[in-house]
Amino acid sequence: MTKRITNTVKTGIFALAGLLFLVVLLYLIGKNRNLFGATYTLKARFDNVQGVVAGNNVRFAGIEAGTVKKIQILNDTVIEVTMTIDKKMLSVIHKNAVVSIGTEGLVGNKVVNIIPARQPSDLAAEGDILATKKAVSTDEMLQTLYKTNNDIAEIATELKATVQRVNNSSALWTLMNDMSIPRDLKQSMSNIHTATSMAAGTVDQLYAIVADVKKGKGNAGILLRDSSLAKNMNEAILKIQSVGDKADSLATELNNMVAGIRQDINSTKGTVNVLLKDTLMAQKLNQALDNIQKGTDGFNQNMEALKHNFLFRNYFKKLEKQKKKQQ
Repeated sequence: MTKRITNTVKTGIFALAGLLFLVVLLYLIGKNRNLFGATYTLKARFDNVQGVVAGNNVRFAGIEAGTVKKIQILNDTVIEVTMTIDKKMLSVIHKNAVVSIGTEGLVGNKVVNIIPARQPSDLAAEGDILATKKAVSTDEMLQTLYKTNNDIAEIATELKATVQRVNNSSALWTLMNDMSIPRDLKQSMSNIHTATSMAAGTVDQLYAIVADVKKGKGNAGILLRDSSLAKNMNEAILKIQSVGDKADSLATELNNMVAGIRQDINSTKGTVNVLLKDTLMAQKLNQALDNIQKGTDGFNQNMEALKHNFLFRNYFKKLEKQKKKQQ
């Protein structure tokens, strides 16, 4: 009898322990799914949920924040995801947060990520619909990898063909085996180095010339920096322009004078016509010049006679003495 009672107590204790274990297990599972904690709901709308189902985890900045409660198809392009969020997130999730769909690892379960925004905004409240961001799906990644693999295969094929053409090119191998080419290249590099050094020296000299010009040194510097020289040049240019204007007016007057002389010559009147074309007048002028020459010769003879005359001899001697003293 005592043994039966002991077995019954043991059985009861074992059943009670199992029941307590089941209750604790259910509590832990419910806590993980926010079944017993204080929660509120947020919503997000996608055109493709990429395999998200009710019960998937919801994370905020990588931290477990809740679970997916319900997925509802609103129309053929919009699917609404309702999320159950722990109320401790009320103070951190804002209205401008962005929701995206990801995976736990490369091939793990789907997870809904709430990404915080950098700009300030009001806190999200019960039933708010958050903005969404389209995530890259695994199918799109595989398609991209497929295209990339095809491109790499084509590049490898073309590269193989190029290598084969290089191997079959005797001219290229001849060029590569020519030992004079490195020497010529070395000489060319030396020449380039020399030319570069000379160019650098020339540039330095040009810099020095420019610096001297800026400081007003040298003829170029004086021409560019001396304001008084510029003023003198402007005055000289003005004077040259004035002389040119006067020369133009003088040339006009000479042309008018020549035209008048030409008109006098061509006409039968005027002194110029008489002097140049009247032969009688020319004879008279010649006769007058001869008479003047004869009168001058007679005057000279009379003066010589006066010099030898005893009345004027002393006077002319005094004049000669005075000339000699003056010399």
